[in-house]
Amino acid sequence: MKKYGFLWACLGLLSFVSGHSQSISAEQVLEKAIAFHDPNGKWDQLKTSFKVVMETPNRPKRTSTIQVDFPKQLFMLTVEQGENTSFFNITPNSCVITLNDSEDFSEEDKEKMRLTCERGNFMKDYYTYLYGLPMKLNDPGTHLDPKVQKKTFKGKEYLVVKATYDAEVGKDTWYFYFDPASYAMEVYQFYHEESKNDGEYILLDGLEEIEGIKMPKTRAWYTNKEEKYLGTDTLFKL
Repeated sequence: MKKYGFLWACLGLLSFVSGHSQSISAEQVLEKAIAFHDPNGKWDQLKTSFKVVMETPNRPKRTSTIQVDFPKQLFMLTVEQGENTSFFNITPNSCVITLNDSEDFSEEDKEKMRLTCERGNFMKDYYTYLYGLPMKLNDPGTHLDPKVQKKTFKGKEYLVVKATYDAEVGKDTWYFYFDPASYAMEVYQFYHEESKNDGEYILLDGLEEIEGIKMPKTRAWYTNKEEKYLGTDTLFKL
């Protein structure tokens, strides 16, 4: 029986690893995912600029240049689309908006292009949330389901973490899909009302390293119900 000892030992190890993967908690998955995406813990003190080009069917390309300085709580966004360039400068105590380098723009342009402080703060939350994942899952008001699911999505098996939020943070239900070997985040998905299969899923492909943080290079957006393609964001380092 000695010649089978190594085999039984290997089987025992495999059983242990399998059992461990089945019992891993959402907090452990998140910890490993953050170690992959932000190994040096740079996110909270990030001071950088990057560009996002969004291409959507039947609409002109939109180029957004994002500048953040988290220690100073500063967010600046420049959006170029068609013939117009809009700019938002958002701090906790101020909001400056320009259209084509002027703060004097018509009410028609304001409404048509959503040139409001509410819109500026929405875009701040949008960009800092999505490009801050998975680190943002540690934010207050975020609740992770302790049980990690195993799901096969587009032919690949993932470890999936479910997140819900306090009402003042967000009302949607999100699922985050992590590669079971590297813990890289490769898909996320949200529902407004899951029983209706509404909402969207986003496929992440490639990585762009910004100040030591591995962010998704491209994000392709689709509806959950119809699997309709909505558009693609591509991230560029400045």
